[in-house]
Amino acid sequence: MNQDLNRAESIRKSIQENWIRLQDQVRDACDRCHRAPTEITIIGVTKYVDDFQTASLLEAGCHDLGESRPQSLWNKAKQIESNALRWHLIGHLQRNKVKRTLPLVHLIHSVDSERLLLQIEEDSEGLDRSIEILIEVNVTSDSSKTGVKADLARRLLEVSSSLKRVKVTGLMGMATLDGTSDQAQRDFASLRALRDELVSEFHVTLPQLSMGMSGDFSEAIAEGSTMIRIGSMLFEADHGNKSSIP
Repeated sequence: MNQDLNRAESIRKSIQENWIRLQDQVRDACDRCHRAPTEITIIGVTKYVDDFQTASLLEAGCHDLGESRPQSLWNKAKQIESNALRWHLIGHLQRNKVKRTLPLVHLIHSVDSERLLLQIEEDSEGLDRSIEILIEVNVTSDSSKTGVKADLARRLLEVSSSLKRVKVTGLMGMATLDGTSDQAQRDFASLRALRDELVSEFHVTLPQLSMGMSGDFSEAIAEGSTMIRIGSMLFEADHGNKSSIP
């Protein structure tokens, strides 16, 4: 029993230290491009960790948590209740899972079809708030990545203008897999440029750019990211071994 308690405390401490270290790195990245750290929301991605580690990250001060699978978000939202917690869905959302997801989620990052957009509008009826979403854009040549091309992003924004309950607040995207730092920055610059074009074309505000992960968030911040999605950096122990409990 004491061994389990000691290990749990070690994991909690490691996550707290990782959170502090990440905040320092975000602050340094902001300093380099003359931005304020308050412009950046850090989303702790908890898809590979259990409820204890997720709760430990919330306790450390990370109040925005991201899940890729709706079922995992449902389960963790049931186990971890906190008024300070904001859930983000950052992975693919099937239309038959929209209705159960909407009451739990603060922001959906991954809208990638007109059918999904309209389903969200339909299933949000009866909720006492608007549903904020991001359009997921594939700005790379990687066909394995999810997300829409620029033309379809325009179409989704056009469709959203007639919706009553769904509000598009920005774009989400990922850099080229296994690309260089320079390539990542070019990918992020491309997404930012598309956002700026859409703002000008549709006369809307799109303040959010969800881009940047553990390996490339500095490049994303340099190109205007407002939300970075960080997983592995927050749950590493001893410089590389993921913490876990039995």
